Formats: sequence, C-alpha cells, structure tokens
Amino acid sequence: MSEDTAAVDISSCASCGIAEVDELKLTECTDCDLVKYCSDACRRDHKSHHLRACKKRSAELHDELLFKQPESSHFGDCPICMLPLPLEKEKSTMLHCCSTIICNGCYHANYMREEEGRLRHTCPFCRQPASTDEEFKKQRMKRIELNNPVAMTCEGLIQYHNGDYSSAFGYYTKAAELGDAEAHYQLAGLYRVGHGVEKDRGKEMYHSKEAAIGGHPLARRNLGIWNALHGNTERAVKHFIIGANLGDDDSIKTLMGMFKKGVVSKEVLAATLRAHHAAVDATKSPQREAAKTARI
Repeated sequence: MSEDTAAVDISSCASCGIAEVDELKLTECTDCDLVKYCSDACRRDHKSHHLRACKKRSAELHDELLFKQPESSHFGDCPICMLPLPLEKEKSTMLHCCSTIICNGCYHANYMREEEGRLRHTCPFCRQPASTDEEFKKQRMKRIELNNPVAMTCEGLIQYHNGDYSSAFGYYTKAAELGDAEAHYQLAGLYRVGHGVEKDRGKEMYHSKEAAIGGHPLARRNLGIWNALHGNTERAVKHFIIGANLGDDDSIKTLMGMFKKGVVSKEVLAATLRAHHAAVDATKSPQREAAKTARI
C-alpha cells in the first residue's frame, strides 16, 4: 500500500491493509495522525516506508500546538476575584501556606478587612492563621508530597537562590512532568547556563517551547528573539504576536519596531495592539489599583 493511499484511507492497516472491524481496533501512529496499524509487528514493518512522511506531519502537528494562542497566561486567574493575574510577578502574592497565587488587590482587600475589624490575620485563600517561615516550609513540603506542581516550583526557586542547583533541577523536573509552565521555563534557563546540569541547547529549546505552549510570555518572547536572531522572521513574528496577545509589553514593543522596519504590516500591528490592550485591561480592578497605591 502506498504512503499516499495510507494517508487517505486510515480505516485500514497501513502495512497489511486489513480493515478495522468490531473485533479488530487499529491504533494511530504514535507520532502523527496519518496512518493506523493493526499490530506492533505491522508498525515495525512499515516504519521505513512511513518515516519521512511521519517526521513531516509530526513537525506540522507540533507547530500547530506551538503557535496556537493560549487562552490565558500560565498564571491563569486569581482564585478569589477570578480576574486574570497580571504578568508582572510583583503585582501578585504567593501564599506559601497553600501554595496559591492571588492578586495583590485581593491580598490588600483582605488585609484591610482584618485591620478594620481588628481580626486575626489569616490567609486570604485557605484561611490558615499567619505562621512562621518554618511552618510555611512544612506546609509546602506536604503539598509537594501530594504532587502540587506550584509548591514544587516554589521550592525549586528557593533552592536555586540558595545555590543548590541540583535540588532545584529535581523539583523543576517533577513539576514540569506535571505540566507546570513555570517549571519548564526554569529548566530552560538551567540548560542554557549549565547550572546543575550540562548545557544543552536541544533541551533548552524543548522546555522553552513547552513553557510557551503553557502560556508563559517570557518563554514565548525568548523563542521570538531566538528565531529573529537565526533569520526565522516569520516564526519570530508569530511568537511576538502570541506574547503580545497575552499582554506582554516587550513583545508589543518588538512588533512596533518590526513594523517600522517593514517586517510587520499595519493591519497586523493594529489587531495585535487591540488584543494587547484588552489583555492588559482585563487584569485591572479598583482593588488592584488600591493595592498599587498602598504599595503592596
């Protein structure tokens, strides 16, 4: 059976041609969606015939995933006010007792409520009483035991800043396996500079792409810069557009510079500017402005 025929007729085994029936279920190629097989033996026998088309289609599928606009950044929404969390980390607060990230607006509003009511200070999310750093660490380690990726990444960041790169790598790796975009981003950084691991450009790019797919704007911007430096202008523009649509200021500034050079059209820039403004506006609220004024 020819490769072209197999690409169209996926209701039969690409190797032996047997049709799928109730008693026989075919399974897709693990790397692409072009062909199906009735057995591992047929999969192995057909590998040399299918390899070229498989690699091409696999790359296409990966690009479809890589350049799909994420619904939000990897931060997601504040679990209290349900508004998108700002991209600037200083505008959000990590609650170490429950490994939850909330916006400064909700943190400040809770603080003011407790002050005005002369109430005991508690976590705005889980309502645990304020505690010591040592107690926070115990709570974080318990969450790590329960496979909480945010807690793992948080502990990895702490270990990294303490100079224990090997431990940081271990926590990041576990969190990345659970799909944490920030962990993928941090792993890309480790492989880039060689902290705790050997420098590896391939693994750096892999984790950068996984972070970008997960909605990480810095990872997305880095991919855009890398592609621009290597002459892949079209791919670079796609990355910057996705980053700008998430609300990343540097990505939109880069696109404006590319527009001045004639690389980006007026229509594309205008549409991206509107999306960027919408993403930024969605993160604003009176409570967050109050927190900003109070310098939370």
